[in-house]
Amino acid sequence: MTTIGGLVFLLAMVFGGYMIAGGKFGIILKSLPYEMMMIGGAAIGAFVMANSVAGIKHTLGGFGKILKGERFHKHEYVDLLSMLYWFVRLAQTKGAMALEAHIEKPSESPAFQKFPKIMADKIAVAMICDYLRMVGMNADDPHQIEDIMSKELKKVRAEELHVAHTFQTTADALPALGIVAAVLGVIKTMASIDSPPAVLGGMIGGALVGTFLGILLAYGVMGPMASRLNGVIEEDCKYYEVIRAVLVAHLHGNAPQVAVEAGRKAAPSHSMPSFAELEEALQSLQIG
Repeated sequence: MTTIGGLVFLLAMVFGGYMIAGGKFGIILKSLPYEMMMIGGAAIGAFVMANSVAGIKHTLGGFGKILKGERFHKHEYVDLLSMLYWFVRLAQTKGAMALEAHIEKPSESPAFQKFPKIMADKIAVAMICDYLRMVGMNADDPHQIEDIMSKELKKVRAEELHVAHTFQTTADALPALGIVAAVLGVIKTMASIDSPPAVLGGMIGGALVGTFLGILLAYGVMGPMASRLNGVIEEDCKYYEVIRAVLVAHLHGNAPQVAVEAGRKAAPSHSMPSFAELEEALQSLQIG
């Protein structure tokens, strides 16, 4: 909602100031469809040229992330830490083989079923199951597993940030595309150089709308959206850092309570549950 609110405020200030200064909307409204077609069409065409089909689909999903914001809040971190606590406690008390029934078919696991939002996150489920499976395969070198997890998290982060980079690249291109549209408007004006000054003024004004639109879209829309998306992705990736922290702490031989405490400390400060909140959740945890 803050993104939409900011966009509305931006447009109100820009065009409101223009109106207060005595500007007339007629020439802008007349030129806007054509300029938008040239600038927007060129931006979309360049975007399609620069990306694969999978990249295009991934980028389109970025708009939803911008509007929805961060996916994980304090409640989600409490749920994740509670489930991880249950897994590492099970592994410690009954052995790593006791995890097999849960990690081989997570959709049938009562642990995953209790937390549907975690089960819906394919990356989280894959990380939990894959690395708990490695524990069951006697891959008990915590430093080696931590290194593998760090590399996977780096890969996930890079793949997700590709969308934000695409938005920023588009933002960087928009001012130049606005100039292209403006130059075409000037060419059109020069072809009518024998027209009266009032007509030429309108045509030059229409050409300048292209420059204005390219700059506004770049620095007032796409640039802030790229920055917002980058922040959302960085925030969401910390959720997976919590998984890494808990499992690595468990592999180092720490008690389940200590392992989840390491994970709690890895959560973002504004979403990190307090020690008492997490302790209360763990005490009331019931998994059939």
